[in-house]
Amino acid sequence: MSWIEAVVLGIVQGLTEFLPISSSAHQLIVARLFFDNDGGGSAFTAINQLGTEAAVIVYFWRDIARIIKQWALSLVGKVPRSDPDARMGWLVIIGTLPIGILGLLFQDKIDSTLRNLWITASMLLVFGIVLYVADSIARQRKSLEQITPRDGVAFGFWQACALIPGVSRSGGTIAGGLFMGYTREAAARYSFLLAIPAVLASGLFKVVKIGEDDPNPPWGPIAIATVIAFVVGYAVIAWLMRYITTHDFKPFVIYRVVLALVIFGLLAFGAVDAAAPPV
Repeated sequence: MSWIEAVVLGIVQGLTEFLPISSSAHQLIVARLFFDNDGGGSAFTAINQLGTEAAVIVYFWRDIARIIKQWALSLVGKVPRSDPDARMGWLVIIGTLPIGILGLLFQDKIDSTLRNLWITASMLLVFGIVLYVADSIARQRKSLEQITPRDGVAFGFWQACALIPGVSRSGGTIAGGLFMGYTREAAARYSFLLAIPAVLASGLFKVVKIGEDDPNPPWGPIAIATVIAFVVGYAVIAWLMRYITTHDFKPFVIYRVVLALVIFGLLAFGAVDAAAPPV
């Protein structure tokens, strides 16, 4: 991986991770179109996501610190388990289970078969329609304080859909939240909190794995891509949380559909390979 490729993919990751347009899809598309490779594969994508997840931790630091504190105190009986922040700690843990279990069960498919651009384009289109329907019929009555364990698990399964490039972690989780009646702000905020343990676990696992698979991994380019993803991602979070208070997701839906159709066209005319080039 070249330094230029790392910079470009870091910017792409930061720009697309929190928008409901799928960062993994954009990493694949940009890498295949402009660098004729797989963008470092799923390992690079997972490690690069550590940068954007660090942006989440910094942006929501006060919330996260309060949740962890209250959750820990609830374990020793110093605060009731019904405390909103203590409950949120448990809900994040419960909501993380689906993606953790499914990610381990289908790891080989995620690293290979599911990185096919036909699948990516199809998911961009299908989940673009899903997001449109969810946003159109959303009642937007529920706040974060009203999340139940059942809803937490449901959020988790929606997040797990993002194991397939093209779905979008934020897009899938937000769509699920809208279907369940949560406001855009509540669904987005919980989506970001829910992603923290999943992304950190996946990224750290891939750090170890990439070191085992490649005795000389390109740590320099990976590091610069991750730092860039953090800086750009933080700016995107700040913008998105303001945007969704007064706007819907239709512009992102239109973008997803157009991008999917462009990819279908490129694949149909042989301008880009569906599968990753052989290493």
